[in-house]
Amino acid sequence: MEGRMQPDSPEARPPGTPQQPRLPAAMAAPRPASHAASRPAGRPKPPPAREPGRVHWMELFFDLVFVAFVGQLAHGIHGDPGWAEYATFVLLFFPAWWAWANIVSVVNLLPGLSARQLGLAMLAAMAASALMAASAPHALDERAWAFSLANAALRGVLLALWLRHHRQHPAEPRWRIWLYNGGTAAAWLVAAFLPMPGAAILWALAILVEVGMIAVSRRTGAQASMTGVNVEHAAERLGLFVIIVLGESVFSIITEASADWGPGPGLAAALGFVLVALLGWAFFQYGMGTLTAGLEHLRERGDFGGILQTTLFMPFALVVGVTSIAAAIATAIPEPFEPLPTGAAIALGGGVALFYATNAAVSLRYGQSPGTVLPWALPAVVIALGLVPAGANVPAAVVLGMAVALLVLVTAYVELKARRRRLSP
Repeated sequence: MEGRMQPDSPEARPPGTPQQPRLPAAMAAPRPASHAASRPAGRPKPPPAREPGRVHWMELFFDLVFVAFVGQLAHGIHGDPGWAEYATFVLLFFPAWWAWANIVSVVNLLPGLSARQLGLAMLAAMAASALMAASAPHALDERAWAFSLANAALRGVLLALWLRHHRQHPAEPRWRIWLYNGGTAAAWLVAAFLPMPGAAILWALAILVEVGMIAVSRRTGAQASMTGVNVEHAAERLGLFVIIVLGESVFSIITEASADWGPGPGLAAALGFVLVALLGWAFFQYGMGTLTAGLEHLRERGDFGGILQTTLFMPFALVVGVTSIAAAIATAIPEPFEPLPTGAAIALGGGVALFYATNAAVSLRYGQSPGTVLPWALPAVVIALGLVPAGANVPAAVVLGMAVALLVLVTAYVELKARRRRLSP
């Protein structure tokens, strides 16, 4: 994937715009009176921090905090996680993902933010996200107040950004912005003063309000704000978040291999690395192209509900799948010749199945035919689920090898299909 990031231009003009020759005052075209009255003399408007389709460095800096957040939560599903551990992982991870996706969405729709404005917004969101990450390991007990305050602060940042967007594009009802961000921020703030389980119930209600308002966005007129979505920026931001999750997976493998040095752990770590590398290959070689083309297809059709589904909801399932796979690999490395615990076997097989099922669902939503998607998706999901009983009965290194073989076969199939399309007249 080509990088689209560049530093700010020191000149008062959008990046990439050629500098125009300066005309003598007598030859310069007069400015309209309305333009002159809209801005005080001697105070030119700051240039945009980024081009609409490009990611700014401050956005990447903001993303770094989610490396820590994913790592904090992923440790909770290492070993032999049960339903309670998985439920806790999803319960705590979704608010962070949801806040990240909402911040990405509003920044996408505000390409005119100056470097100072964008930087302050990203730093404020980063500080709140860092508090959320630090409180995550004990967010359901003594640090629930901190987790609540962090989410309230994030929604405060979102409220300010969406109100700015509303001033420029007043098509969306203002009451919806105040309810979506202001009302839920108040709910998270109140939750900071409640004991468990009252706080968790209020968290769930706040999230349900936000998700529900997205689900009925067409009826409330909210989709009007999505007409200005920039496909290139949205696709690249999602790709960068997947890099974060894959990077945390690689970090986890290296950490476990360093702690359990030896031939067996080294074999399991190598197989785990190949497995994560093949996931990255599948997503960045094929998924990014599908993502960009699919979002463009939905935008041309005016299907903004599809854009919301494939940028806010479906990628969360893919990220959960990749994180589960990484947790299973980390569990396998210390004892590569013993069967995986049941929870780790479910994490491995279920994670691979979830990865391919999500990719298939997104591809179908983007308009690809079932005849193109199902031949690779159905076998991949079915065989991946077969890794669950295998993982609980054969050595961990063997089941990792089986997972690698599955990904190699799917990758080879997709590569051959792509080659045939290129060679066909």
